Amino acid sequence: MKQCNIGGQAVIEGVMMRSPKKTAIAVRKPDNSIFIYKEPTRSLSERFKFLKLPVLRGMLALIESLVVGIRALSFSAQQAGEEGEELTTKDVIIAVVSAVVFGVGIFMILPTIVAKFIHGVLSNTVLLNLIEGVVRLSIFLLYVVMISRMKDIQRVFQYHGAEHKSIHCLEAEEELKVENVRKYSTLHPRCGTSFLLIVMLVSIMVFSFLGWPNLLLRIVSRLLLFPLVAGVSYEIIKYAGRSNSPFIKTINAPGLWLQKLTTREPDDSQIEVAIEALKEVR
Repeated sequence: MKQCNIGGQAVIEGVMMRSPKKTAIAVRKPDNSIFIYKEPTRSLSERFKFLKLPVLRGMLALIESLVVGIRALSFSAQQAGEEGEELTTKDVIIAVVSAVVFGVGIFMILPTIVAKFIHGVLSNTVLLNLIEGVVRLSIFLLYVVMISRMKDIQRVFQYHGAEHKSIHCLEAEEELKVENVRKYSTLHPRCGTSFLLIVMLVSIMVFSFLGWPNLLLRIVSRLLLFPLVAGVSYEIIKYAGRSNSPFIKTINAPGLWLQKLTTREPDDSQIEVAIEALKEVR
């Protein structure tokens, strides 16, 4: 398989694809035509070269993915005929900050608060941190299961599957057409779903050796170390995408299993949309 430096995201009735040089969004409009928007990919790492260093590039990728992803969702909703105006820069900033606050609150702070009530029963600090990690992972899995049951989200997950299939086809160096793309898996080792699961697992390992200070210090330590956890997780998922090592495949297997919840088999019209987006950035 050819190594591919293109990633993507499912949006409303479409797919966003992003390469180091171009970003493209393809959306199926209500009249059944495919609207394509493209622009140069802009990254702070082009201005500040040190941000391309391992770990640091993962921290930056997480932030930029949030910004680009929210903009793409807003744009695709308009093109798909849904009500609402395109987000301004201020709206995007507010949306990104809100998403970060929600994610940190639910997946980082809440688990350590829950684990606080076990402190009176257990005194082993490593075990307490492990329990906190298990609570965090459980909340994340419950969240994924809940949203995967929503009807509107399931259609987005079909476009997620189309995105993965088309990238598999490109990596196999086959012509990008529906009959070729259709046969590939909806699961991909470089998926954001796998990345989030690895973040959860890496955080368990990192936080397990921090002792058990008071609640405020635990929360602060989690917040300060989260960028590092995200950066390390990015390097793992990046390596997993190009490695045939049985050990790496074993590590990445749970993420692929989880993608069975966040992807669905797309129909041919959805595959066509993913192909058009991918053609613009390959």
